[in-house]
Amino acid sequence: MPLAAVGAVLLVLGGAAAAAGILPWPAVGALADRIVPILAFVAAITVVTELLNAAGLFEWMASHFRRWGRGRTLVLWALVAVLSLAATVFLSLDTTAVLLTPIVVLLARRCGLPPLPFALTAVWLANTGSLLLPVSNLTNLLALHSLGNVPPSAFAARMALPALWCALVPVAAVAVLFRRELRGRYSTVRTSGVHGQPEAAAPPDPVLLGVGASVLAGLLPALVSGLPVWIPSTVAAAVLVLAFAARRRAVLRWALVPWQLLLFAAGLFAVMEALQHLGARELAAGLLGSGSGPIDLVRVSAAGAAGANVVNNLPAYLAFENAAGSPARLAALLIGVNAGPLITPWASLATLIWHEQLRRLGVAISWWGYAAAGLVLVPVMVIPAALLAAIP
Repeated sequence: MPLAAVGAVLLVLGGAAAAAGILPWPAVGALADRIVPILAFVAAITVVTELLNAAGLFEWMASHFRRWGRGRTLVLWALVAVLSLAATVFLSLDTTAVLLTPIVVLLARRCGLPPLPFALTAVWLANTGSLLLPVSNLTNLLALHSLGNVPPSAFAARMALPALWCALVPVAAVAVLFRRELRGRYSTVRTSGVHGQPEAAAPPDPVLLGVGASVLAGLLPALVSGLPVWIPSTVAAAVLVLAFAARRRAVLRWALVPWQLLLFAAGLFAVMEALQHLGARELAAGLLGSGSGPIDLVRVSAAGAAGANVVNNLPAYLAFENAAGSPARLAALLIGVNAGPLITPWASLATLIWHEQLRRLGVAISWWGYAAAGLVLVPVMVIPAALLAAIP
């Protein structure tokens, strides 16, 4: 079922719950105050990243990475890992899944390299690298409200050690699993990868490329400045829309806005809020316990990871948020729902998007192998990261 259809059904159910008195109208108003700025950010940052891609910025970066790798596969892969992590931290995990996945796959193919190590690096870091900043993941933006709308610097300070661990583990895993593939060399001469002839890609519009680079350079510090993140992202989107309206109007279309995701998220928020009033809060409290000691935080993270892989990380977070309570327990929950979705394909929307991109590009992925690797990686990441969250 399309995401928009699911969202519409969820919105109808949420509306029915409000009409029946299950979901009080004051709670609906409070929910709207909380989620409308978040959804505005999601819409704006998606437009920004799509237009940056249309301007050729990510392709330009990938082509430079090819040269900077100096023919060494390991160096090229390390640069891709850095780019994937940076895109996830500053532009959200969905950006990495939507935009960087095809870029890194095509980059690997043009270099005559197997795409799977690069593709796995992108999706694993898209999930596990989304702990550091509020903008990195929708769950973080939701948690920011429960943490008292602390500035991004305070959020990053609390999450820094778990985020570092959860970024290092998948990078090390790819390095070990694909050590033979990453040991070789590649040609730095640009070839098509089909007939081996020099590639003749059309150069990007230098004006749009410059505007895109300038917007990105200004947006990144603005996102961590303490301003509500929807404000700088909306300004960045407006600047890029104006630039494209002047030079490449055909790129501008309503499909740039992620309507399906927005509808799905709004419906999901409404239904999960209604379930809180039907006893889900008490059930979640029983699963998560109430302590804040190291073992208690591991329990919270494990519950979040399990919930994410059973249903999805967003509803899992919403189900457990009220039961988490303290900042340390919320941090542990974020570790579980952000770094834990590496086992089932539906555990995060980013993974589903990533797989659809691979399918279109003709890259085969074994879900059994993916799940087996995730079953090993998730405990290795989540348990130490939860213990790190116990450090004041």
